[in-house]
Amino acid sequence: MSGLASYLVFFLAQALVFAILCLGLNLQWGYTGLFNIGVSGFHLVGAYAFALLCGPPHAGQIGGLQLPFALGLVGSMAAAAAVAFVVGIPTLRLREDYLAIVTIGIGSTLQLVALNAARLTGGSRGFTDIPRPLPALALGVFGRNLLLLGLVLALVVALYAALEAMVRSPWGRVLKAIREDERAAAALGKSAFAYRLQSFVIGSAVMGLGGALYASFIGYISPEDFMPILTFQVWSMLIVGGSGNNKGALLGALLMWAVWTASGSAAQLVLPATMQVKGGAAQIILIGLVLMVVLVLRPRGLIGEEAVVSHGAWIEPGAAGR
Repeated sequence: MSGLASYLVFFLAQALVFAILCLGLNLQWGYTGLFNIGVSGFHLVGAYAFALLCGPPHAGQIGGLQLPFALGLVGSMAAAAAVAFVVGIPTLRLREDYLAIVTIGIGSTLQLVALNAARLTGGSRGFTDIPRPLPALALGVFGRNLLLLGLVLALVVALYAALEAMVRSPWGRVLKAIREDERAAAALGKSAFAYRLQSFVIGSAVMGLGGALYASFIGYISPEDFMPILTFQVWSMLIVGGSGNNKGALLGALLMWAVWTASGSAAQLVLPATMQVKGGAAQIILIGLVLMVVLVLRPRGLIGEEAVVSHGAWIEPGAAGR
């Protein structure tokens, strides 16, 4: 029973970190229509920023400031937001596909920087001994995992409430208006570029927070943790759960992480030892099949965006197209 409890705590903590990433992507894509394919890059920035700010000093490496946990979270969000600001200024004035191309490039570039800038990131060795919250408490492995799970859960609840308030405010309604018809929004005096930049920066900061929590929970990060497959995972979670709905983002993260972990365990049990290396390919194929089924049966996801009422008529979200 204790083994099962430990696994559930580990599983839920990982799932909630993915839920944070999904919430950030949902603000960008679901509510604003920003096609960000560089989720792994902003996740990486948050993780490494937290390690630099809160981790212990290592010989030959920059950082090791050993700042308090809360300051590390804030710094990670600020670092990811700064990268998004620099990327967004030259690209968000262009068409959506340019943003997709640039974010793919920035994700790959950041992963290569993490691999080669050994003095800053530890290179292929990565960062070790990344601290947990309240390290002075002698809680044991299970207790530390449970403590971090509680913290991540509290942050997810607070983040969900904040994002719900934002997207239901006049600011959020402008984001949807820009997503549906940029010209109509501009005719009302709304700057599409300014609102897109705000959404892009805030969503990326949320992804940076997810990176910081991941680094603290695992205690070790390396460039291999931030491969493009991570972006595929987060997008699949959002599509299955339903973009344009924060509840869908949370549900998709939980369900698809369960599918991912269950398929990995099944591959280890079913496949012979000589084919274990192909288990990852089997996971991707299974996720692709789940996506196909959901897109056929539930094109808007399991919990799609809420329809709105205008002059007594129902209007489906996305009716004007993206």
